[in-house]
Amino acid sequence: MTHDRHDEVVRRFAAACRRRDGRALAALLGTDAVATCDGGGLVPGPEKPVRGAEEVARLVLATLGGRADTELAVESVNGRSGLAVRRFSRAVAVVGVETAGGEITALWIVLNPAKLGGWHRR
Repeated sequence: MTHDRHDEVVRRFAAACRRRDGRALAALLGTDAVATCDGGGLVPGPEKPVRGAEEVARLVLATLGGRADTELAVESVNGRSGLAVRRFSRAVAVVGVETAGGEITALWIVLNPAKLGGWHRR
């Protein structure tokens, strides 16, 4: 997949998160999509990977869904477009995204505060 196509899919995913549109999120996820969360034992989250478009969409809404005090931005994560989620300029999540064929196949959701310090806005 080209970088442009990957970027487009991530932007659409971010927009669906902001709207809290579970149906649109699920439509962007592959049927076998997998989401892995890293809360580091400090932030509640699933201990095992979450699988399937509907289940991953529900997880995303629960962990990233647009609250009024939340900024969700498309930013470079591991050299590709991903998401940074901040509240009051402090990162609360960073999401790496893997795509194939125009859909999201995997999400790596970092929630561990010990790993997010470099993502805070100053």
